[in-house]
Amino acid sequence: MLKTIPTLGHRIALTLGGLWLALCHPDPAWAGDEPAIGRLNTAGYRTSEMCTATLIAPDRALTAAHCVTRPEDGYLKRLTDMVFVAGWDGSRHSGASRIKAVHVHPKAFSGGQFDLRHDIAVIDLNEPLAPAPLPIGSTALPGPLTLMGYRRSRPHRLTVTPLCYGTETSSIWRIACRVEPGQSGGPVLIGTGAARRIVGVIVAVTRDEEALVVPVDDWLRRQIAPTR
Repeated sequence: MLKTIPTLGHRIALTLGGLWLALCHPDPAWAGDEPAIGRLNTAGYRTSEMCTATLIAPDRALTAAHCVTRPEDGYLKRLTDMVFVAGWDGSRHSGASRIKAVHVHPKAFSGGQFDLRHDIAVIDLNEPLAPAPLPIGSTALPGPLTLMGYRRSRPHRLTVTPLCYGTETSSIWRIACRVEPGQSGGPVLIGTGAARRIVGVIVAVTRDEEALVVPVDDWLRRQIAPTR
């Protein structure tokens, strides 16, 4: 069995004004290195929570369930407080949108308890964004895999960690590459260039800072089927 392990959403001090600027001042010409991967910001009264999310359709993004819900009870966080900023690099981005709806994996909360093995969610954006979405795929461990996300220690630059390998335990992948808070919801990719596919989502960190990953499953494939 998996031990209790902290998830990777990160609470940081951000102003609502900063989120508003992100919505109002996109740079259509800005693609960046990974324009489909961005920060999912959730504004609160005094702080904001930061996760990572990835476009899987022009108007849909993949992230971790605990980034959009409260793991203690399963209630959704306020949609009006959420903003997805694609391709964020600290000064520019490739598009931003508020959130219209959230679809949480039906097994993420079972018997009143949060189940890390199904810690994934799909968010519907208020409007489609320009970057090309990343396709969903599948793979067998050990890898190699590439992990991506916005780290607490580097919140305004996407961190890319290639050549990662892992094993599976209780339907969770344990990947021997370092991750930090903020990388929750980040994609795990296989392949290079146009052949890249999302095969999992970063959801937690072990005590020795290795990544725990939920692999892509049939529920997620059904979520994106109508947009293919």
